[in-house]
Amino acid sequence: MRAKKSLGQNFLMHPRIAERIVLVADLTRDDVVIEIGPGKGILTRELLKRVKHVIAIEADEKLVEELKIKFAHAVSSKHLELISADIRKWPTPGVGQRRYRVVANIPYYLTGEIFRKFLEAPNQPSSMTLLVQKEVAERVARDKKQSILGLSVKAYGTPEYEFTVPRGAFIPAPKVNSAALSVRDISRENFKNSREELRFFELLHAGFAHKRKFVRSNVKGIVSEEALQAAGVRDGARAEDVPLSAWLELMHHAV
Repeated sequence: MRAKKSLGQNFLMHPRIAERIVLVADLTRDDVVIEIGPGKGILTRELLKRVKHVIAIEADEKLVEELKIKFAHAVSSKHLELISADIRKWPTPGVGQRRYRVVANIPYYLTGEIFRKFLEAPNQPSSMTLLVQKEVAERVARDKKQSILGLSVKAYGTPEYEFTVPRGAFIPAPKVNSAALSVRDISRENFKNSREELRFFELLHAGFAHKRKFVRSNVKGIVSEEALQAAGVRDGARAEDVPLSAWLELMHHAV
């Protein structure tokens, strides 16, 4: 079966890499795991070995039928729940109030949407371990320069670059290498309420609205000069130079 470019399909084909992803995800036998885009089921098979319940969400209906045959026993025993749906339209998080984790090889073009969907969900996952573009993983977990995606992830949890996955591990091979990225200890402890959460992201988007401008210019009228000084935002700093701690401090003073 050929991969569909419209769905961003790059099938992981190396069982050892799938096994390593599951290992770094630090799963237990009692875990419920959501897998986005199971594809050919390489990662699904490893997940089924480790946890009590896997919810696999696949947008390609033909692949769903193929997976139903491949994992017929797991489906009949309720060990595996296969859902034919676009993750963007699937009810968040779709598992009631149960604790769950997300482990997946996701379409690159949905990376930001998937992080946002689950990190901002009323019932957040306790952790996420995703295969993403290597550059994205570095931007979120390693780069000293900040980004909207990196700060958004860090506001909810602790990201960690796990390991690099070469492009040849996929069929068809993507143009760039990938990496396993984990986000652990996911919570809303940085926000007292939904109003603070909304204010944080409004401030963040304002700060990054004009990347070439100094952050002071971008947030003028939203936070005072005194608040910027108190948060330690130096003159001449751009949004990418401002750490999460300063953004959280500014959040408390935003209009």
